[in-house]
Amino acid sequence: MKLSTTDFIAGYEITEVIDIARGSTVRARNLGRDIFAGLKNLVGGEINEYTRLMADAREQAIERMIADAEGLDADAVINVRFTTAAVMQGASEMLAYGTAVKLKAK
Repeated sequence: MKLSTTDFIAGYEITEVIDIARGSTVRARNLGRDIFAGLKNLVGGEINEYTRLMADAREQAIERMIADAEGLDADAVINVRFTTAAVMQGASEMLAYGTAVKLKAK
């Protein structure tokens, strides 16, 4: 599956716009991470535990978006974007979405 943040894929012509492809995951912080993050917050710097949590959430959202696009029989997803939203205190949704398209080589 080809992915792009632009509205085209170099070397290909878009022959059909199918639908929106999307994938999301909801992740919650945990006590262990919060303790380390709280200590890190006192001294400053990157909070690696949360960086890894968000990176994992992005990857899972991308995988689910690709699965959705494959279910639509798409060749690519263009204009890929991410967004987050708080679901409840301590839990956030990571959403990846874009336009599922069919391609033809130029």
